[in-house]
Amino acid sequence: MQKQLLLDLTERSAWTGAQASLRLAATELADIPVWWAAPEALVLATAKAWVAGRLGRKSTASTLPAAADPPSLARGV
Repeated sequence: MQKQLLLDLTERSAWTGAQASLRLAATELADIPVWWAAPEALVLATAKAWVAGRLGRKSTASTLPAAADPPSLARGV
């Protein structure tokens, strides 16, 4: 179980870092106040979760394979 937890943690951290970095770069390029990065990152995170829920396994926003996703293991998927 520890391995799945670390994979889940790594996935979530990587997506959060990528989304925040992308939004900070976009605010800099657009020359708008940096505080806009937070709500824009929230929209990006929501969009990623929605897409992952439709394209990946149903009822989860994870992009991990089912064998490594703790919620999938708990449900017996």
